[in-house]
Amino acid sequence: MDSSTAAADEQRTSAPPGGGSGGRRAGADVLLAAQGITKRFGAVAANADVDLVVNAGEIHALLGENGAGKSTLVKILYGALQPDAGRVTWQGREVRVASPAAARALGIGMVFQHFSLFEALSVAENIALALEKPGTMRSLADRIRAVSRDYGLPLDPDALVADLPVGIRQRIEIVRCLLQQPRLIIMDEPTSVLTPQEADELFLTLKRLASEGCAVLYISHRLEEVQRICHHATILRHGKVVAECDPTRETPGSLARMMVGADIAHVAAAAQAPGAAATRLAARRLSLPAATPFAVPLTDVTLEVRAGEVVAVAGVAGNGQGELFDALTGERRTAPGMVEIDGTACGNEGITRRRQRGAAFVPEERLGHGAVPGFRLSSNLLLTRHATGDGLVKGGFVAFAAMAAMERRIKQVYDVRMSHDDPEARALSGGNLQKFVVGRELSRNPGVLIVNQPTWGVDAGAAALIRQALVDLARKGSAVLVISQDLDEIYEIADRIAVISRGQLSLAEPAAAMSRERIGLLMAGGAEAAAPTGSSTAARRA
Repeated sequence: MDSSTAAADEQRTSAPPGGGSGGRRAGADVLLAAQGITKRFGAVAANADVDLVVNAGEIHALLGENGAGKSTLVKILYGALQPDAGRVTWQGREVRVASPAAARALGIGMVFQHFSLFEALSVAENIALALEKPGTMRSLADRIRAVSRDYGLPLDPDALVADLPVGIRQRIEIVRCLLQQPRLIIMDEPTSVLTPQEADELFLTLKRLASEGCAVLYISHRLEEVQRICHHATILRHGKVVAECDPTRETPGSLARMMVGADIAHVAAAAQAPGAAATRLAARRLSLPAATPFAVPLTDVTLEVRAGEVVAVAGVAGNGQGELFDALTGERRTAPGMVEIDGTACGNEGITRRRQRGAAFVPEERLGHGAVPGFRLSSNLLLTRHATGDGLVKGGFVAFAAMAAMERRIKQVYDVRMSHDDPEARALSGGNLQKFVVGRELSRNPGVLIVNQPTWGVDAGAAALIRQALVDLARKGSAVLVISQDLDEIYEIADRIAVISRGQLSLAEPAAAMSRERIGLLMAGGAEAAAPTGSSTAARRA
């Protein structure tokens, strides 16, 4: 970091909470103030003397790397955790937020990143479960219609949640929160499951709430949207407040620099090698019935990924991404010819046999699917590489020294931060576990890599490292298929883009020909309205 950048960061860091610098609005009413919040888990200080001030009518961003302490802080504010030290004042009065119910009674609501909805119940029934006095179902349905209409989030109270797309499910979470008449809403990664059009609608709602005096504490790794809609930002690093700023006066790069304390490397996506490369992964009219009543069937999915390229599958969560991943990796078997690896039909083969063919897989759920929580990292290595000829099993015996050496190499190469050597998987933060799981698969140099949500909930520094590793693997001649909901990520690394909607996959086209608007229409199932435009690279990034 150069001296001018360091000086600017120091100026931001020295801005007093609630003071006149860092973009604070003079005379704004302080709604919530947290002072000296400290929370330790064993020897680790998740929060260390944290101060935070949120003003009424303010959209306030809370930023930081994975493991920076954001989740711990908002859980304390919402009453899910109690601090070891510090105090919280609400509208000038010191309070003890003993539970989420106590937080809601004060006027603090929270919309979680992972939805808490019962799919077998209706919209109204789900909302009723969260309200202390829901009233009759008829009166509640009328309130839902009125509030959802007033805030541009229309809902049908009688609709079954299982039948609703993910964007509508998030509306349920928000309307459920609004019916509790909050003065402060905490939102955790709210746009991660939305199309670009749905995200724009959400931003309009948040701006209206702010104009009415409601405050929003906004957590996101998408720094472009933070810059676009937030009035103020507090940045955490290693559990401490390191900076405050006005995001509208920053760039995504400068915000990321404050988060990690250094410049974030740009992903160097070198041009794909010219010429007709061999197809290394293919789906041929892949169809699968829904595995459960709430799953999505796949219908005639056709896709090819060639050597040397990254193909991305975009889509809103819940449109068949998980089912596609399961079919391509062997978690669900198909007719043999529906899946091919390096020209060999393998649809009826399981995961281990496909790994032996040179494929590697990174699932969406890192803890529980990508890694066993109670197993050490070295043992989690063994689970996916015991039959791939990597030297971890010799003559039927486990080579523990080789396991330990491989775990240390992955830790070093992928900057996996841990409190001690070879911890259990559940001891790592989400971002560090993701780096380990991705590193475990990439370190094999697989000929085919299929990765679902490679940087889900991962901070800017870790995301750049993972994305660069995916591009580098492809440029060495591997075929890389990335399933992602992050359009910025897709545009950064993909050579071709396809869109999945309701279990159907569009044609994979060059990234330069796919505008954000067209991808959004395809995500929403509007294939007819999303005809190829031939738009330029500049247009798609606009």
